[in-house]
Amino acid sequence: MFLTGGAVASLFARAAALASPVATDPTTAALLGVVVGVCLGTCSGLIPGLHANAFALLLAGVASEFPGPPVAVAAAVLAASTVHTFLDVVPALTLGVPDAALAPGALPAHKLVLGGRGREALRLSALGSGAALCLAVPVAVPLTEVLVEGYPVVRDHLWVVLAAVAAALVWTEPSRRAKLAACVTIVASTGLGLAVLDRPFGGPLPVGGVLAPLLAGLFGVPVLLAARRGAGVPPQDDAALATSPLAVARSVAAGTGGGAFVGYLPGVSAGVAGTLALAALPGRDPDESTRAYVTATSAATTATTVFALFALAGLGTPRTGALVALTEAELPTGLGLAVPVTVVSGLCGAVLVPVVGDRALAVVGRLDQRRLVTAVCALLVALSWAFAGVGGVVVLAVAGAVGHLPVRFGCRRVHLMCVLMGPLIIG
Repeated sequence: MFLTGGAVASLFARAAALASPVATDPTTAALLGVVVGVCLGTCSGLIPGLHANAFALLLAGVASEFPGPPVAVAAAVLAASTVHTFLDVVPALTLGVPDAALAPGALPAHKLVLGGRGREALRLSALGSGAALCLAVPVAVPLTEVLVEGYPVVRDHLWVVLAAVAAALVWTEPSRRAKLAACVTIVASTGLGLAVLDRPFGGPLPVGGVLAPLLAGLFGVPVLLAARRGAGVPPQDDAALATSPLAVARSVAAGTGGGAFVGYLPGVSAGVAGTLALAALPGRDPDESTRAYVTATSAATTATTVFALFALAGLGTPRTGALVALTEAELPTGLGLAVPVTVVSGLCGAVLVPVVGDRALAVVGRLDQRRLVTAVCALLVALSWAFAGVGGVVVLAVAGAVGHLPVRFGCRRVHLMCVLMGPLIIG
């Protein structure tokens, strides 16, 4: 279940040996890279707490050991990172499901699982991601042309833009108490980011970093600990979508627009984009809002992947871990390769989400919740040590404590993303 650097390099090497007789044509090499990348991304996406950016940097760290054509290596890294962003919804849905009594404070996706609508949530996620993939490509071309002209102004006043984003997130909270709790969360997460992001961390993996333990602690540990006394995944109903096509289309459009925001700006996550995008839409009942959030956030995540490709081409700034990895490894990143690979692998990911997710819901529903949570927490500790050593384990624990603030004081968890935005605002 745990992919070490040697295991990834070994898989690359085996693929190269099989592909060497037929990979002389660049198109064939790229297709073989996509196949390998889809397999890797499916496996990595199912590992709880393994962030897509951390996984992309790990792939880049072992890419030099792959003897195949550079176009195949680049295609594999892009495909693996893209599929990972699709499949990571599966552990997010199936793990950390709280007790039914805690449903009002649960994550939106977990609310659907507790209501027996986990299979629907998987399909909403796949539908949102797949539709955003098709919508983002034609939109990105004219949008990039516009932003190339205006980006210098945004770059020079980035702190103002990000401060406005943080203020808008606080404004979306429904009560004065929640707004105050959001401010406390923003201050705490910003302090955590300032304390750890610029420090050198290293672990046994060839490419280390504090990002994996930091985000796992903020977003994973609190959810898991809250679920340790829960009953786990209840029996699930059918997979029919209990929402209208118009509502899905609006959520996809909002998420895609948010993804454009994330793809061109540093420090902003898909969760932030989804929250702000949905706040701009007309009000709806709580159940509809939950479904809209799942759809919009998935759409924003996938759209970010597409817009980031055009941001690199037009602005020269890599915005995702995969593109940073490819740039540092001096591998091909041109749109002629990156866009087709991302679209093909993304469509594969959209198909795999319900297929793999339905089975995961059934399997996890039969497991003992306490033992499952304990095992996943142990895995997060192991991942943190592998990426950042003993210091990574300490960061995981401290981030876990900060991650409890939204639950304790009653605000959205999305404010925790100020762990990245806050240091950029302060400069």
